[in-house]
Amino acid sequence: MDQSVFATEAKIEATHWWFVERRRLFASLIGKAGIATTATVADIGTGTGANLRLLKQMGFVDVLGIDPSEHAARWCAEKNLGNIHTGDIRALPLADSSVDLLLATDVIEHVDEDRQAVAEIRRVLRPGGTALITVPAFSSLWGLQDIKSHHYRRYRMRPFLSLLEQSGLAVEKSFYFNYLLFAPIFVARQIIRGAGVDLGSENEVNNPVLNRILGFVFRLDVMTAPFFKPPFGVSILALVHRPSERPTKGQL
Repeated sequence: MDQSVFATEAKIEATHWWFVERRRLFASLIGKAGIATTATVADIGTGTGANLRLLKQMGFVDVLGIDPSEHAARWCAEKNLGNIHTGDIRALPLADSSVDLLLATDVIEHVDEDRQAVAEIRRVLRPGGTALITVPAFSSLWGLQDIKSHHYRRYRMRPFLSLLEQSGLAVEKSFYFNYLLFAPIFVARQIIRGAGVDLGSENEVNNPVLNRILGFVFRLDVMTAPFFKPPFGVSILALVHRPSERPTKGQL
């Protein structure tokens, strides 16, 4: 990820409409999953601390953040957002079956070996453990942010769910979200591409009034997407778990 993206995110993640309302969505799903605040939690790909802020607000006490960037770790530490280690989602510095709740939000698209990344998520989850995973959707939305963030791909729902299931994860809930802003984002990215605009991050395009308006729209979006399950969206969310292993006949 370009340092300009990290720098922008570090400044805005606490108040920017996208981060604020996305945390609202995650908090709702985690809360409904009934996961105890004493659970062992790992946030993979912390960035500058958006999810760590959420987990802290929700009262989780055993949280480990992992990110390949030393800059991300530094920013999270400066915000007092918890324990951060440097590591790669393709080779997580975690023991087998050691995590109750894992967040990997907008991470898998950053690596070429996405199957290896998903296999690692399954490896570190305890049987019955939960993972909340998001990825960007629809290659037609490919734009400046994908380039600046060093993405390898954007996904469609069916192939993404197949990837998760083939890796041994059971999908509990899945849906597209950020569907209300799909068309405006598509048009904006075409304009940026056509005009050759070079921003450090798309998140720089904001002001207090726009932040409030987009926050209202996105709040409506994340409140309705899990129920409406729209056929498109800027992002895909999957809530999955690692199935509990059943004993073989020899173990009975």
